[in-house]
Order: sequence, then C-alpha cells, then structure tokens
Amino acid sequence: MRLTTIVAGIITLALGGLPAANAIASRAAAAPAAARQAAGPGPIGSRADEPSPAATPQADSLPQASQSLQVQTTVVNVFATIRDKHGAILGDLTKDDFKIYEDGVEQKVTYFTKEVNMPITLAILMDTSGSMYRILSAEQDSASRFVKEVMRKRDEAVVMSFDTDVNLLADFTEDPAVLSRAIHHAEINVDASGIGGTAGTVAQKGGGTNLYDAVYLACHDKLGGEAGRKAIVVLTDAEDTGSKMSLGDAIEAAQRANAVIHVLLIRDFGASDGSGPGVASKMASETGGRVINVHNENSLEKAFDVISEELRAQYVLGYYPVNAARDGRFRRIKVEVARSDARVLALKGYYASTP
Repeated sequence: MRLTTIVAGIITLALGGLPAANAIASRAAAAPAAARQAAGPGPIGSRADEPSPAATPQADSLPQASQSLQVQTTVVNVFATIRDKHGAILGDLTKDDFKIYEDGVEQKVTYFTKEVNMPITLAILMDTSGSMYRILSAEQDSASRFVKEVMRKRDEAVVMSFDTDVNLLADFTEDPAVLSRAIHHAEINVDASGIGGTAGTVAQKGGGTNLYDAVYLACHDKLGGEAGRKAIVVLTDAEDTGSKMSLGDAIEAAQRANAVIHVLLIRDFGASDGSGPGVASKMASETGGRVINVHNENSLEKAFDVISEELRAQYVLGYYPVNAARDGRFRRIKVEVARSDARVLALKGYYASTP
C-alpha cells in the first residue's frame, strides 16, 4: 500500500526552519502509511518514499526558508493536456509557451515539467441502471482492458457502480486483475431494490440512476484524501433520476478533491437525448475533463484509448498565487498556450485553503 499524503492540486507548505524542497520531500515519509481520510490542502504526493515533482522541479527552484524564519506559502499545481486542432497530443511545449491566469490575473509560472510517469489515482464509475443493459457487457470488457493497459506501478484505482444504490465494487488497489474482476461483477439493476448488499453500498431512496451521488461519494469519500493526479471515468447516459446530491454538489466535490471527470456518454440512437449531454458537458467542463460520445463497442474502445493517452501526456504548471488570501473561496484558472491550434484540457479552478 502506498503512502497517502494530502490533496494534490493545491500545495500548502508550513516551513519551520527547513528548506522548502526538503520540507516537501519529507512529507511523504512522515505521512501515516494507511491514511485514507480526507484532509486539507497539501503537497503533491508520491507513492512510497519518492519525492514529489514539487520537490525536484525541472525549472526554477522553489525558494529556500532561512533557519530562523517561519514561512507559510501556497503553491498551486495545474495538470494540463494539450492537443492540436486535429486531436494530436502536443508533447514538445516549453514553459515559455504557457500563460496561466487566476481570476483573470496572470500568474508567474514558478516551475514546469512534463509528466508521463507520475502515479495516477483513478475512480471507475459504472452506470448499472436499466438503460445500460444493452451495453454493459461491452463496457465491462473495455473498462477491464483500460485498467490493464493504463495502470502502472504505484497507480491505484477504485471501482464503483450506481443505480438506485452506489456500490463500492473494489477499494483502492494497484492490481489490475482485482479491478477487472470488480468491473465484471457489476450487474444491471433489475428491480427497485438495486444491487444492494455489497461492501460499501450506500442506500438511496427513489429514482434509478444516482449519478450525482456516485460522483460525490467517489470524490468526497475516496479521492479527496489521495495525492497526485486524480481522474474519474464515468460510463453513463448521464440521466440522473434519484440522487440526494445535486449536480452542483457533485462538481464541487470534484473540484475540492482536484479530480478531473471524464464522461463516456452512452448514446442510444433509438432514444431521446434528454438532459444527459448537458449534465455530462457541465461535469467535464467544470473539472477540466472531457465528454466522449459512445454509440457502439468500437467507439467505446476508442474512448478509453483517448483517456489513456491523456492521462500519460500531461504538463504540470506550478505557481504562487498573487492573491494569497486564505479565504476558502473558489478561484478560476485559465491556461493559455502560445499556439493558435492548441486545445487545452486543464483544471478550471480550485478552492483556496483556510487558516
């Protein structure tokens, strides 16, 4: 089991007579080995005792604290995937190609690196309501292939299903075989009671597709206490019909967890679109993710390939915010690239820390 530090996207360093870089690197060693509870903003974490990218930036070094000075500094990290207008990954960009804004104010990029191997924490959410009965088997096969291909050493994932209940099918594990078995354990809800009874079930009342509850629980109860890059892959038609939580609650939970939501939107040519496309678009756009329309098994496999490629081709931009207020408010982030054909997929904002 890997060490868990604290939330990844926003870093808060409390330096008391130690150099900043050393303070960051020591966090992983000091963190409880089994900690999986939600915590406040903290440094980019790493599996085992490997220092975080913030401790070893490839560009400007982080400032050093004097032996007698007490300093508290906040660093914001933004993970970004850049494609050209044809959809190809742009992997040759430099620090000078980027500009980053927070609430409309340009920020100075303090460090910059291209991340290919930083560990990833994933949540696979599978819609098992009745509307998925024709494609569930294909979803299971493609999702199983996805976790086997995308996961590397020190990556971890959870698998959840949702209908009238939200079920935890597999807790955090690095083993793709365990995840694959959990994915194939998902079953279509054939009656009002839902699957129920499995470990981690969260009972719900009414409705049949508790999408918002599933996203909220995945972020608040699982990803919120994890470190590093975090992504949720949701397979659904995005038609929520019974959640206690709202769409806004689900999005806020993802933003607080610094988790990107990718929606594989299952589309049925024989059915009306309803609210699904709009819901999926809002979830993805507000968290820096994407929506990929899925009409058949072939497009489902291609959708997973796109997500896999993006997870392994990200830039990390770090900056000290001009607005240093620790007011707990949401800050909007915009990343710009000095190429007219660039298409940016990145975190859209974060919640500032509090005293």
